Amino acid sequence: MLIREAVVDDWPAIWPFFREIVAAGETFAYPLDLDQETGRDWWLLPAPNRTIVAVDDDGVILGTAKMNNNQMGNGSHVASASYMVDPAHSGRGVGRALCEYTIEWARAAGFRSMQFNAVVETNETAVRLYRRLGFEVLGTVPEGFRHPVKGYVGLHIMCRAL
Repeated sequence: MLIREAVVDDWPAIWPFFREIVAAGETFAYPLDLDQETGRDWWLLPAPNRTIVAVDDDGVILGTAKMNNNQMGNGSHVASASYMVDPAHSGRGVGRALCEYTIEWARAAGFRSMQFNAVVETNETAVRLYRRLGFEVLGTVPEGFRHPVKGYVGLHIMCRAL
């Protein structure tokens, strides 16, 4: 697996699984009917922020991540990131590789910590991965997310020092 910068030409390969994940409404607090252009603008971030893709030996995009400062101004020393793995390629370590990459990027860029603002508590795979990589749940917004199947569930704020 190779992790590289995402380019605009990658979007047609990202969009199908991005749309599937967003429309499922289980892990991202995005509008379920998010259109392709808006999704692209939200995901493909301009410098100094970054968007990356994980690709296999044939160049197939397996997943993607965006990384950025969590806040501006006096909060800009805290990084954040978001991840999407194509469901057809889950269970292959793609999410872990992307997360490890973003942690190293944040550390090298001089961030002091990394914070995730909205980790759906029922996204157990992600929560377990983040904990294994050193993130802690700082708090949970009770019923902060409306899951399409499980109803109102908590939304974790997770963080780790770099």
